[in-house]
Amino acid sequence: MRTYSDLFNVREFRNLFLANCAGIAAHTSSALALGSLTYAVTGSAVLTALSMFGAPLAGVLGSLTLLSAADSLPPRRALTLAALVALAGTAVQVVPGLPIGVRFAVILLVAYVGSITGGARWALLNDILPAGAYVLARSTMNASVGVMQIAGFGAGGLLLVWLTPYQVFLVATVLRALVVAMTWFGLRERPARTGARASAARTLRVNRELWADRGRRALFLNLWLPNGLVVGCEALFLPYAGDRAGFLFAAGALGMLVGDVVVGRFLSPAARRRCVLPLRLLLPLPYLAFLLRPDLPLAMVLALVASVGFAVALPLQEWLIDRSPPEAHGQALGLHQNGMLTGQAVFAALAGGIADVLPTHRAVALMAGLSLVTTLLLTRGLRYARPTPDVLPHHAARSPAGRAG
Repeated sequence: MRTYSDLFNVREFRNLFLANCAGIAAHTSSALALGSLTYAVTGSAVLTALSMFGAPLAGVLGSLTLLSAADSLPPRRALTLAALVALAGTAVQVVPGLPIGVRFAVILLVAYVGSITGGARWALLNDILPAGAYVLARSTMNASVGVMQIAGFGAGGLLLVWLTPYQVFLVATVLRALVVAMTWFGLRERPARTGARASAARTLRVNRELWADRGRRALFLNLWLPNGLVVGCEALFLPYAGDRAGFLFAAGALGMLVGDVVVGRFLSPAARRRCVLPLRLLLPLPYLAFLLRPDLPLAMVLALVASVGFAVALPLQEWLIDRSPPEAHGQALGLHQNGMLTGQAVFAALAGGIADVLPTHRAVALMAGLSLVTTLLLTRGLRYARPTPDVLPHHAARSPAGRAG
C-alpha cells in the first residue's frame, strides 16, 4: 500500500478516518464553547485553560486503571463505547445553568473513557489495513488531527459570534452522534485481542511488562519527553507574539503536516530508521534561536522547521508495535498516547511558570535546551529498540514493496 488512494479505497479506514475527523471537530468546537463559558462565569484564566486543555490529565488515571480495556474489548465496541460517552457528555453541556464543577467532572469522565479505549483505535489500523500500511495510515490520521483542530477552532469561533455557547454544544452533540453512527455501522466486528478481562490489576501487570523491556522503555521515554518539552515552547507563543500568535501556531501546524506527509508517505522503512536521529535533533534545535528574540517572520520559519521533527513519532511507534506482544498492542499504543498528552500538559504548565520568572524568549530557549539535553541523554537507549537490517519489522518484512508509503 503506497498511495493515499490505496489507503482510502479501504472502506473501514475511510469510516474510521471520517469518524475521527468528526470527533476532533466536535471536541475543538465544544472546548472553545466551554472555555468561553468558563471565563464568562469565573473570570479565571487558569480555569479557562484547564477547561480547554486539562482533560488529557485524566489519561494518567486511565493508564493506571482500565487501560487494558483497549485489548480486552472488541475494537468496534470499545470505540463505540467511547463515542457514546462523549455524545452523552457533550449533550449534558447543552444544559444551561449547570455548575462549572459539574461541567469539569463531565469532561474528565469523557477524557478518562477516551484514554482507556484510545489505543484500540491505533491498534485497529493494523487489523483493517494490509501489512506495511501502519505508518502511512497513522501519518494520514495525524495530518487530519491538525487540519480538523484548525477547522474546529475556526468554526467554533465563528459560531460563537452568532450563537450562544449552549447552541455550539448542540452542534457538537450532532457531530458526536455522527461519530457513534460511523463507528458502529462503519467498522466490522472483530474479537478482542486477549481473552483476559479488563481490570486495574491486569492493566498494571501489562504496564510493568511493557516497561520492563529496555527497548520499549527507551521508546516510551523518547515518545513522551522531548516532544513534550517542545510543546512547552509552543505554549509560550501567545505571550511571545500576542495577538499574532495564531501565525506561529499555523506555522507549527504546517510543519507537522509536512513531516507527517514526507515520513509517512515517501520514506521506506530503512529511510525512516536513518531519519530518527536527525528528526529528534530537528525538534528542539530551531527554538534555541529564540534566545535572539527573532521577529515574527523568522519565528514562524523556526516553528515550521522544528515541527517537522514531530514526525519522528511515526517510526518510533512502528518500532513500539513490533516490540510489543500482539495481545497488548492497544495498551502499548494507549500508554504512549496518554503519556505523551500528559507530558505535553505538564511541560506546558512548566513553561508558563518559567515565563513568569524569565523573559518569554529566554523561557522558549530554555525549554528547547531541556528538550535537546533530554534527547541526547535518551539516544543511547534507542540502540536497544532500533530494528536491525537483518531483523526487519514484521509488517515491513511481509510487505511486498518493503515500504509503508
